Amino acid sequence: MASDGGARGRTRVAVAGVALSDCGRVDDATPYALHAQAARRALADAGLDRRVVDGFASAGLGTLAPVEVAEYLGLRPTWVDSTSVGGSTWEVMAAHAADAIAAGHARAVLLVYGSTARADVRAGRRTGDLSFGTGGPLQFEAPYGHTLIAKYAMAARRHMIEHGTTIEQLAQVAVQARANAALNPQAMFRDPITVDDVLSGPMIADPFTRLHCCIRSDGGAAVLLVAEELARDCRTAPVWVLGTGEHVSHAAMSEWPDFTVSPAAVSGRLAFERAGVRPEEVDFAEIYDAFTYMTLVTLEDLGFCGKGEGGAFVERGRLLVRGGQLPVNTDGGGLSAQHPGMRGLFLLVEAVRQLRGEAGERQVRSPAGRLPRLGVASGTGGWFCSSGTVVLGR
Repeated sequence: MASDGGARGRTRVAVAGVALSDCGRVDDATPYALHAQAARRALADAGLDRRVVDGFASAGLGTLAPVEVAEYLGLRPTWVDSTSVGGSTWEVMAAHAADAIAAGHARAVLLVYGSTARADVRAGRRTGDLSFGTGGPLQFEAPYGHTLIAKYAMAARRHMIEHGTTIEQLAQVAVQARANAALNPQAMFRDPITVDDVLSGPMIADPFTRLHCCIRSDGGAAVLLVAEELARDCRTAPVWVLGTGEHVSHAAMSEWPDFTVSPAAVSGRLAFERAGVRPEEVDFAEIYDAFTYMTLVTLEDLGFCGKGEGGAFVERGRLLVRGGQLPVNTDGGGLSAQHPGMRGLFLLVEAVRQLRGEAGERQVRSPAGRLPRLGVASGTGGWFCSSGTVVLGR
């Protein structure tokens, strides 16, 4: 199956290497060290030397993120990207990198992220401010005390009112994410939970109790994208970038036209159109899940079910690796596996591992034992402010 770039006669783009740094509880490393560890592992995974890397993308660390981190890694790239749009940053960066490679502006682009968000809190160090500042349009909402989680909670409540989505259905997202995490030895939380466990937890922002919310962890990730000609020299079988899409929606909640429609409705449509595939052909999905509602509404907006049908869609184990019709967040997601700040790059790592058949106990297979052929990674940034979607295939 040709990618959009291939259909236009441009160079096809493959993911050649993926890796995570040490994740979970990492008290003795700096964010730079986690970047470096993930980068080294991704290059080793591809079987390539760092000297082939001529493109670099990074965000979230330092004043000049791609410059400072590239220097730390000993890289001198001729193409860089520091796009920062929240949790969807890495899917958007992957799209930009794929376009650059397809156009011949780079041959090998390394995307790297690392954060010690959990360790910083434990040590009393100041961490990143998620308010995104209070100048500009956000100054009109700041007096009302809107927190990041409250904005997601407001959106979830709107969906419940308009479409009859129940809190039990939202809880199912957390329960199934934990069941998938139980199959992942690197997940922070693996003990089973029930819907009652989710509902009985301490209230954080109505309607979200604690288990509706992502965990806080340390960790890093890296993804290496390469031109087709370079993919032939790699240790691993290529996973092709078939189509990408990106979209930004709003910053101020007052400018969001519909709390029940996320920007994935646009980024997903573009990615599927450019890949030349339909949602029903996809074998699994990796979806940004800082909160349970993110998973549910993104499934709707990517076209896996109709608008307002997300609640019914997530019931009866549909998202499970074992026995689910559409396994979602196969590593346990941000709700159970790891969430060090911006989790979008972790979605791409897990998607590639699934397509290669390297996911161990959590490996997705058809009833006949077939490995997945198509996967989707979709990241969301801010409070549904941005979205990036990538369709990948073997």
